[in-house]
Amino acid sequence: MFTGETVRILMLIAVFASVFFLAQIVVRYAVEGQAYTGAVNRRLKMISKGTDREEIMAVLRRHDPNAVGAQGGPLSWLYKSFRRNLMMAAVPFHASQVGIAMIVLFGVLALGISTLIYSSSYSFTAGVVQIVLAFSAAVAIAIPVLAVSFLAQRRRKKMQAQFPVALDIFVRALRSGHPIGSAIELLTREMEDPIGSEFGLISDEVAYGADLTEALEDLGERWDLDDIRMFVVSLSVQNETGGNLAEILDNLARVIRERASLFLKVRALSSEGRMTGWLLTALPVICFVMLFSLNPEFYLGVATDPIFYIGFPILLAWYVVGVIAIRRMIDLKV
Repeated sequence: MFTGETVRILMLIAVFASVFFLAQIVVRYAVEGQAYTGAVNRRLKMISKGTDREEIMAVLRRHDPNAVGAQGGPLSWLYKSFRRNLMMAAVPFHASQVGIAMIVLFGVLALGISTLIYSSSYSFTAGVVQIVLAFSAAVAIAIPVLAVSFLAQRRRKKMQAQFPVALDIFVRALRSGHPIGSAIELLTREMEDPIGSEFGLISDEVAYGADLTEALEDLGERWDLDDIRMFVVSLSVQNETGGNLAEILDNLARVIRERASLFLKVRALSSEGRMTGWLLTALPVICFVMLFSLNPEFYLGVATDPIFYIGFPILLAWYVVGVIAIRRMIDLKV
């Protein structure tokens, strides 16, 4: 006969086991659902919502840097680089909207800070104007640009890591008898973002009559990736000379992986210089913004000195020269 204490212990064990197994089932289905959701790229999500293919192409090519021609003048390359960073960072706003938001924020900050300084005991001199403009530009322009650049480079690295895997899937599809168009469509369903949506965009462009080689060339130019350019060259050579495309791409995937391995070694050896470059680029801007926000007297107290009128612009010019020099030194090509 079981005593009351034994029955209670057995009931507690049964309750504990039931809750444990129920929690395991819930966690399992949650993890599987999350993995499935992560595997669905942005293009497929838009298709599942009933979005038109033309609208999907317009959204995915919102920041296409190839749309910027040389007619924009000598600064067109800067605008093109800005659009490329917005595209790689997957910013959901147009470049014009981002630019207008930066300009509006710059104006609001400059006007607000000028009003506060004018209502205080500080004299409104040319040095104070320089400080106000520099602070407003740092908050409204420099920090957002640095953040977008960081997100863009992180997503570009993910694209580089995904491309050899995409080539493997492409080769297996070709060897199993799929044509090139069907193999690309398979990539759009199996790969995560960003490469899944990018190949989906190529699939849509080809469906609307674009040439496959030209669509892939545009992809390589949009992301500025040599791996994709080599893929385009391989397809072009195979179209002209013939041969086993699956074997060619298999060798290309091996070359890309070896190149990526060498690139990682170079990055490891140059990590100190790259980190120094990031610190010397971002740290002065962040420190200036934080110090002026916490203690404006530190700058406003010396902004009335006539030497400041000349020294501060020279300091900013040297900062720009230093950033350009550091970027050139750490821009290693593999």
